[in-house]
Order: sequence, then C-alpha cells, then structure tokens
Amino acid sequence: MRTDVLDQRNKASLTFSQIDRCRWNVFDLVTIVAKDAIPCTLLCEIDMTWVEDLRSEYLEKQIRITETAFLLKAIAQAQLAHPLSRTISLPFGRFSLLKEISAGFTVERTVDGQASVFFCTIEEPQKKDLETIMRELSDFSKADIENQAQLKLQYRFSRLSRLFRQLIFRAALFFPKLRTSLVNASFGLSSLGKYGVTAVTGPCVCTSTFGVGAIESRPFVMGGELQIRPQMTLALLVDERCIDSGSAGKFLADVKMLLEGGLAESLQVSPVKEDHPCE
Repeated sequence: MRTDVLDQRNKASLTFSQIDRCRWNVFDLVTIVAKDAIPCTLLCEIDMTWVEDLRSEYLEKQIRITETAFLLKAIAQAQLAHPLSRTISLPFGRFSLLKEISAGFTVERTVDGQASVFFCTIEEPQKKDLETIMRELSDFSKADIENQAQLKLQYRFSRLSRLFRQLIFRAALFFPKLRTSLVNASFGLSSLGKYGVTAVTGPCVCTSTFGVGAIESRPFVMGGELQIRPQMTLALLVDERCIDSGSAGKFLADVKMLLEGGLAESLQVSPVKEDHPCE
C-alpha cells in the first residue's frame, strides 16, 4: 500500500487538541504535586443506617443534610487523633504537619461556557455543626464566582500563563506556606457515588484522599441474622511517604466508627437506636 494512502488514513483516525484552560488546575496538581506520591488504597464498608436515620429526622424539620456533610465532619474529627494523615512530604526527606484541619473537595461550575473544576476547602469542619457545613457546601455550588473568595482566586489563577502557573506549583513543593496557599486541604474527598459508582480512587493530591461510593441496600449479617441495610464503600488513598498502611487503617477505622454512630456525642443527638446497633 502506498505511503501517502497510509498517511491519509492515520490523519483521518487521529485528532489533536490542547487541554482546556479550565482543566489546567486539575492537570497541574496531578502531574506536579501528586506525581511522586507512593499510593496505597484501603477500602471498607460503612453501615450508613445511623446517618440515614438522622438525615430523615432533619428532613422532617425541613432541613436537608447530605452524606457529604457527615463525611467531612467525621473525617476531620478523626484527623485530630491521626496527625500522620495530615502531613505533607517535602523534598530531601522532610515533612510538614498541617496543624489546621481543612476539608478539600472539588466543585464543578460552568465558566465561560465550559465545565470547570475548582478545588474548595471548608476550614475546621470538626468544630462546625452539620447545618453550617451544609451551607458552606451549598455556597460553593451556587454562589457567584466573583462573590466567593476561593472560587474567585482560583479563577484568576487559571488566567495566568501555563508556564508561570507550573513554576508556582513546582516552587510550592519546596515551601509549605506556598503550597497551602494553593492547596490547603488536610484531606480530600471525591464524591462520585452520586453517579452510581461503587468505589472511587485517584491521585494523591493530599496525603489522605477519600473516595465515596454510592449508598446501596446490601445484605448485612448481624447477630447471626441476615439483614438488608444501607451500605457505602469508602476508599482511603494515602501517600505512604507520609503515613504507613497500618496507621492509615486505624485512621479509616475511626472514620467508620464515627459514621456508624460515633458522631452522636459531638452532634448532641440521640445515640444509635437499639434496633440499629453498630458493630
């Protein structure tokens, strides 16, 4: 077959394009900040009965609380007892401990006609009630970008030249204060369960990143009896340069305990009902 014919076929089967500007922040974090991480993924099943019962109680009062609000508070509270989960790795074998706990998550917004992803944080969710956390989550999703400080800053940062942005990200690997000004989350959360995904994992942008699966009715054995209960697969992706898998397992176990009723005391609500005990 002639060479010119092959060239025409190759051109017809391939297309080339540049990464959209609205995706640069994601691309730079993954390829620069997360590229040297040593990832380890742990998964566990969470019995969401207590959370769903409490959500129903809130709904009776015309208050909508999502599972995300419960997750952010539970993870933040667990991080108090697990400082390794909020350390960051620096060049030359150094580490830095993030003293302030902040919950990081992504928000999808339409900017200039394109779907854009912003990285947002809620500071110290362990000290806030669920309604306050929910209001902040809603604000990131609905508020005008010019009126939301974090979104406005990221939007302006995305307008900078690609080379200048990458230089800033690379400098942030050496200087913790600069890094926290760009990504100040002590843990990350990816809630793709809303699309029906059972389990989620991804790059180590933070030392501890949680992937939230869908809440599904699944068989559950308790006291020798088979029951159908709302279950959720929670994945914890950690950077083993900062935290070993054993410590990460204990951290995840504490998050599980809190979501299965351990948060009751800090929320000042009724403990787990007798017909829905936690193991």
